Amino acid sequence: MLAALVVASVLSAVQPVMARPLVKHDVVVDGHHLAVWEKKPAQPRAAILLIHGRTWSSLPNFDLQVPGERRSFMDALAASGLDVFAVDLRGYGSTPRDASGWLTPDRAVADVHAVVAWIQQRRAAPSRLPVYLFGLSRGAMVAAMAAQQRPETLAGVVLLGFGFDPDDQLRASESPARPPRVRNVADAAAADFITRDAYTQPTVTAFVQAALQADPIKTDWRDEHQFSTFRPAQMQTPVLLVHGDRDPEAPLAVETKLFTRFGTPDKAWVVLPGADHAAHLEDTHDAWVAAILNFIRRPGAKKL
Repeated sequence: MLAALVVASVLSAVQPVMARPLVKHDVVVDGHHLAVWEKKPAQPRAAILLIHGRTWSSLPNFDLQVPGERRSFMDALAASGLDVFAVDLRGYGSTPRDASGWLTPDRAVADVHAVVAWIQQRRAAPSRLPVYLFGLSRGAMVAAMAAQQRPETLAGVVLLGFGFDPDDQLRASESPARPPRVRNVADAAAADFITRDAYTQPTVTAFVQAALQADPIKTDWRDEHQFSTFRPAQMQTPVLLVHGDRDPEAPLAVETKLFTRFGTPDKAWVVLPGADHAAHLEDTHDAWVAAILNFIRRPGAKKL
C-alpha cells in the first residue's frame, strides 16, 4: 500500500540517457490506423503507454530532441528499463482523422484499450510485461477513464496536469455540422512554458517547430460531456498523481479532490516545485521521470 503526499523534488537514480531508435507501429482499431511509437531497451522490465494532451501529438511532447539537452521522455524511460509506447490519437500527428472528422472521449478511451491489448498480445503469457498508462493534461483524463473502466488490464496509471474538477459535470452541447479545422499557431505551441527560469529558449524553439510540423491543424473534439463519466471513487487501479505547483491548468484544490477521492489505497501524489503545465519539457524533467520510476518500482507493485 502506498498513500503519500510528496512536496519536493524527487531524487532518484535516473540512468544515463542517449537518443534511442524510434519505431513506428501501425495498429488497426475498428478499421482505423493508429500510429504507435516505441523506444525499447534490451531487457524491459515493464511497458508504459504515453497519451498526449489536447493540442499536440506524441512526438513533440514525448520525444523532443534538443541539441545539447535531454528533453526526450521516451529516451529517459527507455534508458531506465521500460518499453515505451506513445500513441497518436485520431487526428493527431501521424494518425489521420476517421470518417467523422471528430474525436470523442469515448472513442479515445476505446482506442487506448485496444492499444493496451495490442501491447500485451505482443508477448505470450507468462512473459507479458506489466503495462502502465501515462496521461498528460487531457491525455490524463483519457488515461483515468481507461483505468476506471478496465483496471484488470493495467499495473498502474500516472496522471500529469490533470485539470478536470470531479465536481464539474459537463453537459452535452451541440457541435458544428462540420469540424472547424482551425490552424495551430506558434504562440499556442509556446503558451505552456510559463516559468521563465524552468526552460531554455532552444527547448521552446525546438518544441514550437516540432509541434507545428506534427499538428498544423487543431484536432476537433465533440461530446466532451463524456468525460463526466469519470468518478475518482471508482478508480481501483494504482495511481500516481503528478502536479506542478505553478500549473494553472491543474489547481491544487482540484488535485486535492482527486487524490483524496481515488478509490484505490495504492496511490501517491507528487508535487514538483517550480513546475508548470510543460513540466515534461522543463528543468523538472528528471524529477518527474524519477517519480514515475519510483512508482513503478515501489514495493508490492502489481504484477500482471
